[in-house]
Amino acid sequence: METPPNPELLRSLGRVVRGLSALFWGLPSMLIIGVGTASAGWFNTFGVLPALITTALPLFGLWQLTSFQRQERPWRDAIDRALLLALVNFGLCPFLHWWHRVPENPFFTLVVILLAFSELVFLFNLNLVVARLGAMLPDETLRQETRQFTAFNRWMLATLLMLAVGFVLVRNVSTMPGFIYEILVMVDRISVWLLMLLILLPLSMTMALIWKTKEVILESLFNRPH
Repeated sequence: METPPNPELLRSLGRVVRGLSALFWGLPSMLIIGVGTASAGWFNTFGVLPALITTALPLFGLWQLTSFQRQERPWRDAIDRALLLALVNFGLCPFLHWWHRVPENPFFTLVVILLAFSELVFLFNLNLVVARLGAMLPDETLRQETRQFTAFNRWMLATLLMLAVGFVLVRNVSTMPGFIYEILVMVDRISVWLLMLLILLPLSMTMALIWKTKEVILESLFNRPH
């Protein structure tokens, strides 16, 4: 005789599906709206509201995940770190709009740089969340894929983070050869779009893993044997 499903587990899995959906749609929205707000002044009529909405989506998605397997310490720690970074992103995102309006303000510039680093670290930690979630689900193929691809994503993001730190440090050097200065000026002009281009691969791979994890959960919920 088949054991009836645990209602509490079903409810928590339903929240996980909602959370993964919010993360899937929130990640690209946060990138597109953030870059557009900072560089092109998109949605200026609405002020800081578009940036707040898009950064709130990943925050909501992670909050939905907190109800699942609360007794698992590594999973809970990964969720807590990602939630903290998502909250930092939410608090700093209005500076994208303000920096576009007053780009010469050094404080706004500093905060936007901090926001960019925070979002990179957030995506790094989100891959840890996806890896922990995949490890707890009864699908061996999903476990292997999340373990391999999240490790690759974290390696790419760590490399990108080190390159960004190196660029910021070199940029503030007072004396340097002229050709290096010219290269830095050229990179600085396209830095926002260059960062967006470099982050597309780990972002798209993270989204693919999130979508597949959601599909595995939905299949387990609706294709249960009767």
